[in-house]
Amino acid sequence: QVACVELVEAYVDRIKEVNPLINALVKDRFEEALQEARQVDKLLSEGPGDDCLEEKFPLLGVPITVKEAFSLYGMPNTSGLVNRRNVIATSDAAVVSRLKQAGAIPLGVTNCSELCMWYESSNRVYGRTNNPYDLQRIVGGSSGGEGSVLAAACSVIGVGSDIGGSIRMPAFFNGVFGHKPTTGVVPNEGQFPLAHGVRSSFLCTGPMCRYAEDLEPVLRVMAGPGVSKLKLDEKVSLEKIKFHCMDHDGGSIFVSAVDKEILQVQKKVVEHLESDLGVRVQRVAIHKMKYSFQIWSAMMLSNDREGQEAQRFTDLLGDHGKPVWPLWELVKWLVGMSSHTLPAIALGLTEKLLNLNLSGKAKLVSMGKSLQEEMEALLGPDGVLLYPSHPTIAPKHHSPICMPFNFAYTAIFNVLGLPVTQCPLGLGSEGLPLGIQLVAAAYNDHLTLAVARYLEKAFGGWVLPGKV
Repeated sequence: QVACVELVEAYVDRIKEVNPLINALVKDRFEEALQEARQVDKLLSEGPGDDCLEEKFPLLGVPITVKEAFSLYGMPNTSGLVNRRNVIATSDAAVVSRLKQAGAIPLGVTNCSELCMWYESSNRVYGRTNNPYDLQRIVGGSSGGEGSVLAAACSVIGVGSDIGGSIRMPAFFNGVFGHKPTTGVVPNEGQFPLAHGVRSSFLCTGPMCRYAEDLEPVLRVMAGPGVSKLKLDEKVSLEKIKFHCMDHDGGSIFVSAVDKEILQVQKKVVEHLESDLGVRVQRVAIHKMKYSFQIWSAMMLSNDREGQEAQRFTDLLGDHGKPVWPLWELVKWLVGMSSHTLPAIALGLTEKLLNLNLSGKAKLVSMGKSLQEEMEALLGPDGVLLYPSHPTIAPKHHSPICMPFNFAYTAIFNVLGLPVTQCPLGLGSEGLPLGIQLVAAAYNDHLTLAVARYLEKAFGGWVLPGKV
């Protein structure tokens, strides 16, 4: 119905209109995208039947954006690190290549936090990205540019990655959908920094979209042959799902209490499921979730099966040069001389402290493995857990420094290897997005995706910023 060139032009115009305010897209490839759109229109005008094209190119002509941490040929690939400022990708990351082969058209790359390890997307290369619902609020991290660009209707599909909630926090703060797949299904190759050792089983690449129905087709493309491990062709009967609900982590001293509005909307979800589907949502209290931050930290720093140590964050900050000394960088930061952000320096300091307590670390790793078994037993083949996405709605800029461990609400599911879909649930009293995490046992991504589609119909899904 619409020529691909018209479609791409509409998105380019939209980006030009709002990006000066949100600073989400940090480098565009508009000319190349328009050229690719012309080729799509040519193909459609002279090509074979629609069915054949749809099978071969399921995302033909669909505009997408890519987190800058992923290689996209000809685009920068700094991950917000100043000493990578001149790095230009000479190839495509595995998922980017698959999306392009499926016909998608990348419009450019989006902002992230420095080295993708903080939940505010701000760095010394591109500056800070703003939330389209309130420019004084954060977009989350590390795939924050993607969350912002999608929420502002500047893109159809986003490529994100997630090792502690980096898809789900931006999706939550910006009121869009995001999916962290079961570990090991979608390839992570071609992003910087690439996880090594034990962390390679915590890092997940996944889709971010405005509409729930788009998650599954994009996941199929991203997963490639790995999609056979998932049950995406299985029909889901929502009435037969065993729903569980947890209001908070049990009261960790490291994280904020959950906001009233987040608890209220979760209660509404429970009531709706029970009245509309006739199911009983089981309230659960999983004691070990109280130690989510400690478990995630310990497991991130643990050795893999071969005994290989986890890569140190301070080495990554040096990017194959001299390792960075966090205390010295802090001194430099205080006088405006450091090329690193304060959260990155703080993370380097925290890492050193955590590595001092080896016996405590081993105990926490053991607790994490026990929690994984408990969670898999609870969820089984047909269970979905409703759990808050974050203790607070999108905070104001810089305030995450005061509560640095709030990301534990998403991070715990990375080390447990479980699939999670982040689902928006409309806007709260301040006009900021609300949402919920939907969690299933490993390889049961089809359950969380089905529930997300259902809740989108019930609660309205994505809301255009400025509409209300």
